[in-house]
Amino acid sequence: MSTLLEQLKKVTTVVADTGDINSIEKFKPTDSTTNPSLIAAAAAQPEYQSIVDGVLLEARESLGASASNEDVAAAAFKTLAVAFGKKILEIVPGRVSTEVDARLSYDTEKTLEQARDIIAQYDKAGIGRERVLVKIASTWEGIKAAEILEQEGIHCNLTLLFGLHQAIACAEAKVTLISPFVGRILDWYKKDTGKDYTGADDPGVQSVTTIFNYYKKFGYKTQVMGASFRNIGEITELAGSDLLTIAPKLLAELDSTEGELPLKLDAEKAKTLTIEKLTIDQATFEKMHAEDRMAHDKLKEGIEGFSKALEDLEKLLAKRLSELK
Repeated sequence: MSTLLEQLKKVTTVVADTGDINSIEKFKPTDSTTNPSLIAAAAAQPEYQSIVDGVLLEARESLGASASNEDVAAAAFKTLAVAFGKKILEIVPGRVSTEVDARLSYDTEKTLEQARDIIAQYDKAGIGRERVLVKIASTWEGIKAAEILEQEGIHCNLTLLFGLHQAIACAEAKVTLISPFVGRILDWYKKDTGKDYTGADDPGVQSVTTIFNYYKKFGYKTQVMGASFRNIGEITELAGSDLLTIAPKLLAELDSTEGELPLKLDAEKAKTLTIEKLTIDQATFEKMHAEDRMAHDKLKEGIEGFSKALEDLEKLLAKRLSELK
């Protein structure tokens, strides 16, 4: 009998949720995603020091000798994620997701500016836009930025997505892909109710299932990529999703587990379901977001967490810069 990972790859595009090149080489995913926390973790590993050092020295040369280590580190961050992205694209046959600074999540214009800069770096390296997804938080401002970017031929992955209102707004903005956070939804409900959830009862699984069925029912082209898993049970319950982005530890567990993997999400079946179609303008988005305590809490927490990871990464880069001659 084949492993769960082998079977999953037949019905879902498997994406590695990591900045660890070694893990990507091991599990051979189609795509790979990164975020500030993952890049910070990878940057701290000795085997990736040459990538980090190269980016730091280039940033220092670009800014000039008078620039402070902190300024150089801040500039280096903007190219470090792309440096890892370029390395990842040497391994995966598909796409890499590179994230806009989470501190810009409520600023449409600055998100646009940085997203265009990310793509310009990939363009300069000769990497086609079809191989890059710019990751942006699913705030109203982020979704509006993504709508403009998609019209410019820049493909977007809307992350930190927890509610149906966010998902519908993304689909209506014609973004390429969304990343609903399964495990973080589960975390919130476990803390809020004191209950544990498994299988199809998992609130994160239910959220992604609802979004997937809504998209397929109404013919949206935006793809659904479940993310942030806590266990392989969440993953197997979403077999059939367009994509699933999975951390190396859970990829290893799927790869070492044999058993039947039934299809759980079916696009054709979704078309037969009775679902109410909603239109999401800004006022509706903000009203639904305020009423959804989980989505409100987790989006805020996620942006703050990724912002903190960026600050930690900039400190790590400044420290490393002081050690370089």
